[in-house]
Amino acid sequence: MRDDLAEYEYILDSDYFTYIGEQELQEGKVVVELTVKRGLDVFELDFQISGVVSVPCDRCLENMDLPISSNERLIVKFGRTYSEETDNLIVIPEEEGVINVAWLMYEFIVLAVPMRHVHAPGECNKDMAAKLSRHLRIDAAEEELEEDEFLNEEDSESGSEVKAAEIDPRWNELRKILDNN
Repeated sequence: MRDDLAEYEYILDSDYFTYIGEQELQEGKVVVELTVKRGLDVFELDFQISGVVSVPCDRCLENMDLPISSNERLIVKFGRTYSEETDNLIVIPEEEGVINVAWLMYEFIVLAVPMRHVHAPGECNKDMAAKLSRHLRIDAAEEELEEDEFLNEEDSESGSEVKAAEIDPRWNELRKILDNN
């Protein structure tokens, strides 16, 4: 190891997420390998993040383990006051000379979580999936009923009758997709 290079490894578990105190992620086991390279008036921080976090499934709302992986680079400079110049450049007060990377690691972990988290097919909570499926079918049936009523009102107002065959057939195909969910 060179004098201008330092390497650290952090194992972040549920205690870490509790310490951070945010609601978005509360459990997991993540390994962060941090390499700090020192320049004349700048530090380059390279974060290699890998592990598993627990998040609620978007379909059934039960927690699921989601693997994450990310590589992030952050440049830290000294200045008069703290500021975040860009997404990967931070200026810290020179008299403090210290940066707490705990919150930065949390932010990088959150950014590594995909927007959509869903169990693999067949792994969702069966009861919740059945309720969701039932509600989707009811909503689709209600929409069809409302649409038919709307068309009937429009037809009676204009004096012409719109037959089911005249409705664009693509709507029927879209309804099939909704029924399958």
